Amino acid sequence: MKATQLLHNLGQSIWLDNITRDLLDSGTLQTYIDELSITGLTSNPRIFENTIRNSSAYDAPIRKVLASGKSAEDLFFDLALEDIIRAADLFRPIFNRTNAVDGWVSLEVSPLLAYDTRSTLHAVKNLFARAKRPNLFIKIPGTKEGLPVIEEAIAEGVPVNVTLLFSREQYLAAAGAFLRGIERRLDAGLNPNVGSVASVFVSPWDAAVKGQVSDDLRNQLGIAIAMQTYKAARDLLMSPRWHRMYNTGARPQRLVWASAGAKDDSASEVLYVKALAAPYTVNTMPEATLIALAKTDQLGSILPADGGNCQGVLAQFARAGIDIDTLAIQLQRQGAKAFVDSWSDLMAVIASKSAVLKKAS
Repeated sequence: MKATQLLHNLGQSIWLDNITRDLLDSGTLQTYIDELSITGLTSNPRIFENTIRNSSAYDAPIRKVLASGKSAEDLFFDLALEDIIRAADLFRPIFNRTNAVDGWVSLEVSPLLAYDTRSTLHAVKNLFARAKRPNLFIKIPGTKEGLPVIEEAIAEGVPVNVTLLFSREQYLAAAGAFLRGIERRLDAGLNPNVGSVASVFVSPWDAAVKGQVSDDLRNQLGIAIAMQTYKAARDLLMSPRWHRMYNTGARPQRLVWASAGAKDDSASEVLYVKALAAPYTVNTMPEATLIALAKTDQLGSILPADGGNCQGVLAQFARAGIDIDTLAIQLQRQGAKAFVDSWSDLMAVIASKSAVLKKAS
C-alpha cells in the first residue's frame, strides 16, 4: 500500500500545494485524487507567476479579456477563480462525504492589503462570494495586522485558511482570533460552524539555521516547533472554551503543516511528512514531495500528543545560540515580505504577458 494511502488511513489529510491549468486540463489533479489520496489543494501567487511566465496555458484567457482594460490584479483573480472553482468542484464530493471536514481549496487575498483591515475584509468577502463554492478557504496571514481580519471574516461566515504561522505563540494567537469570531456568531444567534485551518510553516526554520548548528541538530528545528505547536493545539482542543464551541455545533480549526517539502538536498524529500504524521491534521505538500511519498510504503511513528521530546530539542538549539522567539518573528516578517514580492512579480508577469499578446494580436 502506498504511503499516501497509509497517511490517509491514519487520519491525516494530504493537500497538494499547487494548482495550474495544465494540472486541471490534463486530468492529473483528478488522478492524484483517485490514486494518491489527495483531498484538498492550496495555491499561492508564486505558483501562478511561474505558470503564466513559463507556459502558454493562460494566453488564451488573457487574450479574451485584453480589451476589457482590467488591471493586472483583476485579471489575475479572474484567472485564479476559474482554476480554483474547477478544483473546488473536483473536491466537492469529498467535502460532502466528510461533512465539510475535508475537500477544501484555498485562495489568498492581495498581500498589499495587509495593513488595511477594512479593505482586506472587503476583498475576502468579495472573493468568497464570487467563487460561490462552500469549500473555498480564503487565505489570510496570521500576522498582527491579519488577526482582526481573521476574526471579522469568521464572524461574517467566511471560511479562512490562516497562513504564515511559524510558532506555537503565533498559532495560539490565530486560534484566539478564530474563536472570537465563532463566539460573536453565537452571540448573534448564527450558525457557529465556519470552517478554518491554521497553517504552520515547517521547513523555513531549518533553512534559517543551516550552518549555525551541529550536524546532530540538522533539520530538527522545524519538527520540534511543529511538535510544540501540536501539543498546544491538542491542549486547546481539550479546554472548556473549545468544548463550549463543540456543544453549540462548531467544528475545530485543524492544523496544517505547510512548507513541508525538504529544503536540504541531503535530506529525504519526505522528511517532514513522516515526522509529522498525525490524525486530524493536514499536510500540504508540493508535487515532488507527494510523488516521493507515493513511491514508499512506510510511515514513521505517529506524532505524540504531548509533544514528545520537543522541549529538550528546543533547549539544545537555545544552548547553540538560537533565539527561537526572535527567529519566529523574523520568519513571519520574511514570509510576509516574500508574499508581497511574489505578488509584485505576478502582477509584473501578467502585465508583461498582456503587452506581448496584445502586440501580437
